[in-house]
Amino acid sequence: MSDWLLLRLPHAGTELATWLVVDARGAPLGPAQSGPLALAAPRVPGRRVCVLVGAAEVLLAEPEVPLKAGAKLQQLVPYALEEQLADDIEDLHFAIGKRLPDSTRVPVAVVAKALLDQWLGELRAAGIEPDAVYADSELLPQNPGQAVALLEEDTVSVRPPGGTPVTLPADALGEALEIARSGADASATGGRGLILYTGAAEWHQHSAQVEAARPHFDGIKVQLLASGPLALFAQQLPSVSAINLLQGSYAPVSARGAGFQAWRVAAILLGCLIGLHVIGKTAELQLLKRHERQVDAAIRDTFRTSMHTEASATEARRLMERRLAGSRGASEGLLPALQALAQARDSAPGTNVQSMNFHAGSLEMKLSAPDATSLDRLSQALRSNGWGADLTGGSNSGSSYEGRIQMHAGG
Repeated sequence: MSDWLLLRLPHAGTELATWLVVDARGAPLGPAQSGPLALAAPRVPGRRVCVLVGAAEVLLAEPEVPLKAGAKLQQLVPYALEEQLADDIEDLHFAIGKRLPDSTRVPVAVVAKALLDQWLGELRAAGIEPDAVYADSELLPQNPGQAVALLEEDTVSVRPPGGTPVTLPADALGEALEIARSGADASATGGRGLILYTGAAEWHQHSAQVEAARPHFDGIKVQLLASGPLALFAQQLPSVSAINLLQGSYAPVSARGAGFQAWRVAAILLGCLIGLHVIGKTAELQLLKRHERQVDAAIRDTFRTSMHTEASATEARRLMERRLAGSRGASEGLLPALQALAQARDSAPGTNVQSMNFHAGSLEMKLSAPDATSLDRLSQALRSNGWGADLTGGSNSGSSYEGRIQMHAGG
């Protein structure tokens, strides 16, 4: 798990924020610091951000709600607390905690929407996006046998054993001690101890009142916080059970959730692309099969017309390929003969080919030449190039001489 940036907002606009970087176990990784929020922003990358707000601004309560409220719990809680609220419920944000099994009481944190918007606006203006926002009193340690209190500046927060924290003005310290004593009396162990965390200045101011209340407790243990309460609050982070105010419309969108959504969209698009590819290939295959059937039918028709017989497409293909191979072989014999004839014509100027017939590897030609000697020179030129050339006849025709030559390979 990653480290935490524990950030406490100032109680008043003129005060400074304080923050502390702690590891996943809640142990400080350095001293607490204070200053404008912008100075805390560089500590955010790679860490979870927990923001603490003044408990005096957040009402913590445990209203009774039917066990079977189910999905309607969020709707029922505001009306269950309506009598305790001075503001219109439409102006308030209700965050719900985890209810104990078989308990009709539900932990609830209530804060003004305008105030929560203000806090989040200040944080985001400084470049800080929190993962959780808690009332600071909820990070007071829980002790099953003793009440725990934090006396700090102008407020005092008390957590009775097993109870909900209560925050009062420091002037009401007597009432806070009474809550601690009565809460301890009602605890399962019957103890009436008190652990009081405070600063040196606060202890100097209120020690007499605390000492006056000591007879009402089995013991009061005072611990002075030299560097403020942040380190104390940090100890509760690994097992925090506080109510996160960031719920409903205020719920944060984590980077992991955004990444998952992005990958989910990419996976859907990839699936669609693969589906379209398969559909396209299937359609292409069907089209090719249809064209193949058309070609087979054309082959059968052509074979029947040329060969005057019936045959299957496969057999017709085989026979046609054999016939084509024979024709190709014949054409391969004709071309060299014509090439040799063209070269031999240079020895008999004025000789023209009137007709020719190629059959079974033999080329029969009817030629016109100026005289019989020209045809004889042509025959000799063909034989000298390795061709057989036989003058089979000839006669005078006007001013020219017409003759026939049979030409074949291998003279």
